[in-house]
Amino acid sequence: MKKLELSDVLDLVSYEKVRSEFRARIIELKRPRRIQVGDRLTFVFENRDTVLFQVQEMTRAERIVEEEEIRSELESYHELIPQEYGLSATLMIEITDQKNVRPELDRLVGIDEQVCLEIGGEVVQAEFDPKQFEEDRISAVQYVRFPLGRELAERFGMASTAVALRVDHPNYRASAPIEGASRASLAADLLPDA
Repeated sequence: MKKLELSDVLDLVSYEKVRSEFRARIIELKRPRRIQVGDRLTFVFENRDTVLFQVQEMTRAERIVEEEEIRSELESYHELIPQEYGLSATLMIEITDQKNVRPELDRLVGIDEQVCLEIGGEVVQAEFDPKQFEEDRISAVQYVRFPLGRELAERFGMASTAVALRVDHPNYRASAPIEGASRASLAADLLPDA
């Protein structure tokens, strides 16, 4: 998937003029790309448009107008854009009881080795961003990649192939099928020149 360039980012005034429509489009785009796995994990699969929206919102919130600062934001977010024949997602660990956030996160240490995508019996281990981990702590938001390769990317797009997200951590076991509109939206990302 093509990386974002400085010319893709609208200046603040231009963005304000289209923000409402752009935001509505991204909300609809993200709806099928949001996969709940169990009661606490949500994966939001990213693509070029979702990442551009995040960059636009960040430049808006921070009132960033200098090209160098915008380039820096682009570099930070480029990791979220899927690589060729791969998928990427923002993983959110959703804990509603504020007093239990840290204990619950501590129970999930090691989750970076326990998340996978199953495609027709083949397992693709998630690759977590190592910058987000300490040896004994994790954060509630993680960036993950699923490097499928050409063959599994093609199989992902075949309706007859079962696809599921699975977490097999000792303190959290859950899986969720990826099908219907979710499957179609993600499969589109795997097409050449997506």
